[in-house]
Amino acid sequence: MDYRLDEIDRRIIHELMSDSRNVSAPTIADEVNVSPGTIRNRISKLEANGIITGYHATVDFERADGRLANLFMCNAPVSERETIAQQARIVAGVVNVRELMTGRRNLHVLAVGADTDDLRRIARSLSDLGLEIEDEVLVQNEMWQPYAPFGPDEGTNRERITDFVSLSGDAEVAEVTVDAEAPIADLTLEHAVRQEILPEESLVIAIERGDTVLTPHGDTTIRADDIVTVFSRGGIGSKTLDALRRDGPS
Repeated sequence: MDYRLDEIDRRIIHELMSDSRNVSAPTIADEVNVSPGTIRNRISKLEANGIITGYHATVDFERADGRLANLFMCNAPVSERETIAQQARIVAGVVNVRELMTGRRNLHVLAVGADTDDLRRIARSLSDLGLEIEDEVLVQNEMWQPYAPFGPDEGTNRERITDFVSLSGDAEVAEVTVDAEAPIADLTLEHAVRQEILPEESLVIAIERGDTVLTPHGDTTIRADDIVTVFSRGGIGSKTLDALRRDGPS
């Protein structure tokens, strides 16, 4: 995978998994502590890279129209599993197909039927595709929750997010969201270096501001909520981080 998730991406995924219907870019931005424009930009990137693949309503079909939801646990030849999975999706009544990396029951098909006769019709269609239905069961309820490791650590959901990448040798790249009270906020990069707020060996290589990625220059002013990418051959030290965060020296 070419796209590398950082902490902002993980938090966005966590919030969308919580309830994508009621969550918006401003509400996620408030939780993650970045701008709504940044959230929209990141969501677009996650979708474009095939990480967020869709948004789906969870439906109680029995309440909706007295329908029956049935899970078919099937065996498919490993060499044909992907092809058969695609074919199973077009069977009328099928709402979800899950491929599993296992020898048996390697294809789970969730289907909705008007009654048991309708479910038998779906079962015959799946068998015609070459699937062996090993077991099936009526689904009573289905519950979802967000993936906890992508969520905020307890007590730190309002902290600024930092993401580190170690390169060859001692070199490091850090991505830091600038706090409004950070020493570097509202200063140009040139002034920040002159005032010894930002170490000379720390090179700002990119600034993400809303939907725009800026190429930094000496006269570029750092603003609150900018996502600043910093490179240092000798590693990112505490002085560099202190310049970008509110807990930095006054």
